[in-house]
Amino acid sequence: MWPVVVAGTFAFVALLSVRSQAVSEPQQAAGAVTFAKDVAPILQQKCQVCHQPNSIGPMSLLTYEDARKYARRIKTKVSDRLMPPWHIDKTVGIQQFKNDRSLTDREVDTIVRWVDEGTPAGDPKDMPPPADLRPSDEWQFAPLYGKPDLVIKSPSYTLAARTQDKWFRPVSDTGLTEPRWVRAIEIKPVGLNGRRTVHHVLTTLQQQEDGITGLADSAHDHQTSAGLFMEWAVGKTGEIFPADAGKLMLPGSRIRWEIHMFAIGEEVKDNQVELGIYFYPKDTVPQRRTVLRMFNVAPGSRLDIPPNKTAMTQNFYVMQAPARIENFQPHMHMRGKAMSMEAIYPDGRREVLSHVDKFQWNWHVNYVYADHTAPLLPKGTVLVFTAWHDNTAANPNNPDPKQWVGWGDRTVDEMAHVWVDVTYLNPDDYQKLLAERKAKK
Repeated sequence: MWPVVVAGTFAFVALLSVRSQAVSEPQQAAGAVTFAKDVAPILQQKCQVCHQPNSIGPMSLLTYEDARKYARRIKTKVSDRLMPPWHIDKTVGIQQFKNDRSLTDREVDTIVRWVDEGTPAGDPKDMPPPADLRPSDEWQFAPLYGKPDLVIKSPSYTLAARTQDKWFRPVSDTGLTEPRWVRAIEIKPVGLNGRRTVHHVLTTLQQQEDGITGLADSAHDHQTSAGLFMEWAVGKTGEIFPADAGKLMLPGSRIRWEIHMFAIGEEVKDNQVELGIYFYPKDTVPQRRTVLRMFNVAPGSRLDIPPNKTAMTQNFYVMQAPARIENFQPHMHMRGKAMSMEAIYPDGRREVLSHVDKFQWNWHVNYVYADHTAPLLPKGTVLVFTAWHDNTAANPNNPDPKQWVGWGDRTVDEMAHVWVDVTYLNPDDYQKLLAERKAKK
């Protein structure tokens, strides 16, 4: 099973539905696990948004007949905790997230029992009411905000049927004539072939920021680049910022794209990516500014992973201002095995914030902390990032364990970094949020 596609800094749960056919088999004995009563609700909530026609799931799971056909595969994937993609270690660190799409132990047991008991259909009257599945090529945040306030399309690029990976880095004007605060961002490749060919997208906001005052992140004053605007990869939809934070776009700003594409055996003409931006109302100015940071776990982008070996890499960052950490999104490639984020506080206390112990390179899961669990870090906190790579034959994703592996952009190379949204705070804000957090406990 594949999950609800998620937002970045906030959990976006799509309006789920099932276009299920009527279940025709007779009602099962009392106590039996059936598709209609027990399994269909799970598939609706956790799987069908991706497992529908023309979406990213490899098969549709909208009907009983669909699910029965793939029942054994479903059982294996959920039992191994590979689907829905949620690879956080549930034994350590923060466990409350806005976008938790994992199955509970009870849900896994329900699916396993249903398969082991012969995939009974159940009574059609037990089927949950249908809802409206949003097609994956539409704006997923539209149910929350309507259509994006601003849509920017990348310049087109024709990708040959057979070629090496391409990195396309054009620049687009935003057309803005007045300052606007951003509350949500969404990225989507255009068309089915676009979704098949685009590996990831980085957007950088370029603008002159001289003279901006009142922002907690003073490091961004007097710069012509406001930094990373949004990162997108398979498994991610966009970012919704906390109600007290956002990103500021200024008149004359531009978007610099980095679009990584790979060939699929057929020419893709005029390949494009769309960037949808949702603004706060003009009279709304968020208290705080959120910055997307890439914390490189490999110091100096150096990785040295010998053949038939595992490797551990670690890096350290000192927080120069108080901050709230909104999420944890590890990024590695095919040898990636695990990654953790730990805080060492100024008083010497250590805390594992999050640990992904079953990293899957083809799903870039963003773990978005719940409001009451998002780490509040004082100035001077050391963030410790640790990554583990498995370059042995025991790694089923490893294309060649006989090869030495180093850092590189290609999927067959390796990386080790973390995408983290950091909301910087001034000292008074930090103390205020800390007091509010303690009062709610």
